[in-house]
Amino acid sequence: MLPVIYSQEFLDHKTGKYHPEMPERLTVIVNALKSSAVAEKISWLTPTAVSERRSLMATLLKAHTSTYINKVKEIAATGGGYLDGDTRISPRSYDVALLAVSAWMDGVDTVLATENPAFVLARPPGHHAESDMGMGFCLFSNAAIAALYALEQPGIKRVAILDWDVHHGNGTQAIVETHPQIAYCSLHQYPCYPGTGKASETGLHNNVLNLPVPPGSDITVYQPLIEKKVIPFLTNFQGDLLIVSAGYDANREDPLARINLEPADYGLFTDACLGITPKILFGLEGGYDFASLSQSVLATIESCLT
Repeated sequence: MLPVIYSQEFLDHKTGKYHPEMPERLTVIVNALKSSAVAEKISWLTPTAVSERRSLMATLLKAHTSTYINKVKEIAATGGGYLDGDTRISPRSYDVALLAVSAWMDGVDTVLATENPAFVLARPPGHHAESDMGMGFCLFSNAAIAALYALEQPGIKRVAILDWDVHHGNGTQAIVETHPQIAYCSLHQYPCYPGTGKASETGLHNNVLNLPVPPGSDITVYQPLIEKKVIPFLTNFQGDLLIVSAGYDANREDPLARINLEPADYGLFTDACLGITPKILFGLEGGYDFASLSQSVLATIESCLT
């Protein structure tokens, strides 16, 4: 069985009718998984309520400033607004974003307890959120927070993050690059939003590996990078847990970038990760074409169940 952590409350983060990061992203994935051939092998888990997770705020404050956290809370409490031109906050967004953080923490707990993969199906996404600023549809830096939370657990000394979203996770990198116990590796289109992620950005402890790829790239570009760069980097780091910022916007059909992957390619990425460790937490980031998004998540989960 593969645990999938999900709540309908994640649909309550409202971004507007024409915003790419819309609630329907989750519903199409849920429908695809529940109608798939592996439906009976998926265990649906509800995230721990924020009120029941006493350590949440303390861990959140390791990644974000109190001023920024309060800003998100106040914008939501006063009816909503925008952090920037792309990043909407609705009345329930603060509560939903905290629940998403709790879900990623649940994912860490689940993987460490079972020593097998789990998938967090949550929104809003997080990898663009910096310590004092949300951007790029992201409010709180879920993957970075999950890594910091994992390091609080007994026996966990090192955590690796792989980000295969088509956009560079500037927020994740900015938060973790000063931590020698966390490694960050990103495959992303360059040039592209947000403009960060050059190969020369290696972190303060050589704990960052950025692999920018040009527009038009497909699996023939990605596969050698996975085999010759990603796998050695993550293997050599010897993390006790691997967190994957699982964005699916590098698909050919995705409207927000120009990379030509196919849904089945994410099964190959997942297989490569499983070759390093079974202790993997996958968490949803981007992906805005409904068909390719849902099929890519399914490909990831099918690989975990093989």
